[in-house]
Amino acid sequence: MTSKRKIGLALGSGSSRGWSHIGVIKSLKDIGIEPDIICGTSIGALVGASYVAGNLDNLEKWVSALSKLDTARFFEINTSLTGFINTERFHDFLNENVADDDVLIEKLDKQYAAVSTDLETGREIWLDEGALVNAVWASISLPGLFPAIKNNNRWLVDGGLVNPVPVSVCRAMGADIVIAVNLNGDIVGKHFSERAGKPIQENSSNGLTNLIREYTNSLFSTFREADQSPSLFDAIANSVNIAQDRITRSRLAGDPPDILLSPKLSHIGLLEFYRAQEAIREGEHCVQRMKSEIDYIMGII
Repeated sequence: MTSKRKIGLALGSGSSRGWSHIGVIKSLKDIGIEPDIICGTSIGALVGASYVAGNLDNLEKWVSALSKLDTARFFEINTSLTGFINTERFHDFLNENVADDDVLIEKLDKQYAAVSTDLETGREIWLDEGALVNAVWASISLPGLFPAIKNNNRWLVDGGLVNPVPVSVCRAMGADIVIAVNLNGDIVGKHFSERAGKPIQENSSNGLTNLIREYTNSLFSTFREADQSPSLFDAIANSVNIAQDRITRSRLAGDPPDILLSPKLSHIGLLEFYRAQEAIREGEHCVQRMKSEIDYIMGII
């Protein structure tokens, strides 16, 4: 008797575009595919953790009701400039929609790992044991938004810096078939040309006020003229897009998945978390578009 083939699901990074992972997981389940191994980077780690903890329906309900104002409440400007996330509010969100603090990865019914980056050495760190919430937090700590997270005497930041779509982690954990979700396939050169923040008022002398204004403009999808310089946050967001696109292409070329899903998400900005319903629908549609290929690959491997 042959043993059951293990299916790995690699959920990629991509900030607010990551809500599409919810749609992908739901649609895969509809066609009879439930992964045994879930590996995630950044927002992929968050959605994957919610799934393995049995809270995906709660997460979908919460993010689908998220408004622009709700999104803005998660951000704050602090004088230490270690990050712009309201960490207390974000912790509450994780406990309500991902897992409680005492949920351990090694006690889960499915294998799980989150990818993070050692800020000092640049090494890729796989978090596959310990508190599930801590692993998510370390994986999603995008520099400039979240403060670095201390874990085992290492300062960890977003795993998208080293492995945006963790196919390699799924394989190392024993996956026979890897389904990967790449959120970065169509973002470079599209979204930035369509929108960016309003310019800062020249008569403002308060640097913190300028920073708040730039963040608010980037979050609420304002437009700019073709010859206006991009705002600070637009420049950061698109730099992240470019870096993750290039790293993703390189990593996938060296270790391709058996099935690659690439939702079309260039219209959703890096911080537009309130557009969850659009992202989830596209995740569902992506699986539906690829169903024939999925059926073929699952049948021959």
